[in-house]
Amino acid sequence: MGVITKTVRAGLLATVCGVSLLAVSAPGAYATGMPQLDFANPLVTGQVMWGAIIFFVFYLVLSKAMLPGVARVLHDRSQRITGDLEVARSAKQDADKAVAELQQARKDAMAEAQAHLQKVLDEEHRAAEQQMQEINARLASEIADAEKNVAAEKARALSALKEIAADTTQALVQRLTGVAPDAQLVAQSVESASAHRSII
Repeated sequence: MGVITKTVRAGLLATVCGVSLLAVSAPGAYATGMPQLDFANPLVTGQVMWGAIIFFVFYLVLSKAMLPGVARVLHDRSQRITGDLEVARSAKQDADKAVAELQQARKDAMAEAQAHLQKVLDEEHRAAEQQMQEINARLASEIADAEKNVAAEKARALSALKEIAADTTQALVQRLTGVAPDAQLVAQSVESASAHRSII
């Protein structure tokens, strides 16, 4: 409102100055053929006075009736723009805060996921090691049992082989000499030969 009032006042002042200049220069202008500027004529003086009065009344009407409304509109618009700017600033701050929180949450989630993954890998590694130890122990037990079984089967086979060798030797000696040899002596001979050759 202050700007509009100052503008109107400046226009009024310019009008008054113009009228004053016309009044000063009127005699010369009238002398050169401009009767509308002959202020000695009461009609011209009345027109100028009524023009000034009408302009002043028009100024009062504008300043009291119309200009306050325009000023209110401008003020409301300025307030609305200021409010919108404040809302925009607040929204920007909230958005920046939300972005920062989102980034922090993303970092926390990545760190938590990495820690969980490492924990799972460690657990799987320990479980694999334990399972490997169990498998190795079971294999060692099975190998030991197999070795025992092989040793037992070998002992039985060698025992049977000794008996077969003793019987064969006894039969050969009896066939060659015609005399049946002592079975105990033949068994001792086979046992001695087996021990000498490291068969057992």
